[in-house]
This record gives sequence, structure tokens and C-alpha cells, in this order.
Amino acid sequence: MKRAQFEHAIRAAGAILGVEEVLVIGSQAIHASIDFELAEAERSIEVDIAALDDDSGAQADLIDGSIGELSQFQETFGYYAQGVTPRTATLPRGWRRRLVRYLSEGTGGVTALCLEIHDLWISKAIAGRPKDREFCEALIARSLVDASTLRRRLKQVVDLDPTVNAAVLARIPES
Repeated sequence: MKRAQFEHAIRAAGAILGVEEVLVIGSQAIHASIDFELAEAERSIEVDIAALDDDSGAQADLIDGSIGELSQFQETFGYYAQGVTPRTATLPRGWRRRLVRYLSEGTGGVTALCLEIHDLWISKAIAGRPKDREFCEALIARSLVDASTLRRRLKQVVDLDPTVNAAVLARIPES
């Protein structure tokens, strides 16, 4: 997903929800932290968007039904928004304080509150799918994340399965 596509999805989600801020928790949150193209993020055709207060999932369903997968929006533009809730990703304590604001002319007045890059790395490493591992490796290879910060953030994840914790820790390079 290119930056302009990301901005369009943010603008559309804000309009559908009638809000001025949305939460972005998947790989597309990277757009708020870098100002260049990252192939590992651009391969995705979806952006994970949540309303900040959507614990029930009702607003996620509204996003899915309007601009989600297999919608007219996806058919027309070739990309879509996946409606999620703030609890979809496993994140370190304090992640809300570290959200990175993304607002541009392309978002039409809607601010995307995006995961900070280290929190994003942790959530993707915990998810552990092949595409998530590739994304994490790209951030490390380009020195976009700091290993000591990643280790600290991993310790801030509550109730993480010890096996998953060990697997994520093994992906963090030695300083």
C-alpha cells in the first residue's frame, strides 16, 4: 500500500465512522514513522484501522462492511481497510502514550494515530506470521529499530506465552 492509498483509506474510515482520529495498528502504521517507501509494507493491500473506543467491535464491523475486504471500495481501488479493535494486536504497556500522529492533506482532516515503530515491531513479531517476520527483519536490516528498546518493550508485554516470548527475543539482534 502506497502512502496515497494509506491516506485515502484513513480519510474514508474517518468519514464512515464520523471521527477525526482513527487508530492504525498493522504494518501500515509505518507510514507515520518513515518518509520513504518500504517494500515490505507496500506489499500489503490492507490497512488495519480501529476506532479508539471500539471495544465491542461494532465500529470495526462498520469499516469492514463499507471499505473492507471484498467491498466495492476494494473492487474499485485495489486495497481496503480491515476493521479491527484496539485489542487486536498484542502490545507493550504504555503503547497509547507513544502513538505517532499522521495528518496530511491526503487524510482530509482525519488523523491516523499509528503505533510507534518499536511497538509495531513487537506486535508483528508476536503475531509471527511469515509476512510479519519479513516486516520485522526489514526494520532491523534498515536500522529503523533499536535492539535495546525492543528488549525493553518486550518485557512490557503482559501475559505473553513464554514460548512466544523466547521466539520474539531470539529475533532481536544483539546490540
